Amino acid sequence: MQTEIVVITDNRSNEYLTGEWGFCLLVKYQDKKILVDAGSSDLFLRNMKELGERVEDVDYAVLSHAHYDHANGFPAFLEQNKKAKLYVNDTVAANCYKKIYFLKKYIGIPRKMLEKYPDRIEKVSGNYKISEGIYLIPHTTCGLSKIGKQEMMYRRTKKGWMPDDFSHEQSLVLDTEKGLLIINSCSHGGVVNIINEVREAFPDKKIYGYIGGFHLFNKSNEAIGEVAEMISQTSVDYICTGHCTGGRAYGILKEKLGDKIEQLQVGMRIHLS
Repeated sequence: MQTEIVVITDNRSNEYLTGEWGFCLLVKYQDKKILVDAGSSDLFLRNMKELGERVEDVDYAVLSHAHYDHANGFPAFLEQNKKAKLYVNDTVAANCYKKIYFLKKYIGIPRKMLEKYPDRIEKVSGNYKISEGIYLIPHTTCGLSKIGKQEMMYRRTKKGWMPDDFSHEQSLVLDTEKGLLIINSCSHGGVVNIINEVREAFPDKKIYGYIGGFHLFNKSNEAIGEVAEMISQTSVDYICTGHCTGGRAYGILKEKLGDKIEQLQVGMRIHLS
């Protein structure tokens, strides 16, 4: 059974379709259609229509993490699609901020979304099975708040401002004929950490591929080279990355990883036979 991933929204436009700083994929797996994120706006609706895909046909929706450039389109999705549950990690809340000098800028989900659509939003925890072969895997790596502090990302809690530990981030994992496919839109917790988390969750399965952003656009060439080296030491055969990876970082990854990596773009269709 073929698995197809359609890139609905990404930073890179193509000749016919507009991109934005955001991310949205349509996953066709067996007889199910899964929307992963919904970008920064309702642009994903226009792009889906142009690509010949019906938003009404989506069976499940997944929010990868609680940032605006992945969540802002979901109110429009929930209005247009009347059947799909939206799966979010149970720590998702309207509390994510970016520190800019002495100010903190809100970068989270639409503020009233959780309250407005309580019957459509499914909060999950731990390793969660949506359907046969379709899983959500949260972070199990310790100490991720160090990354949050480095990225100047914080969550507003009852205890005050806390460095983001990305507990709201989750990976969609598909069990395909080629092996496990990981989809993680920004990989804030670290791409190699996420590969190891999925390997721990499925110790008897081969990890075939990884699709998503790696949040390397703001990293040094040296740091990007280290990530490339670590990825090369994993057994992952296929990487497709974009959004917050950035063009400069992609070039460095491409030098190291060669044919096993390609770059995401709006309108791209990825087929796994």
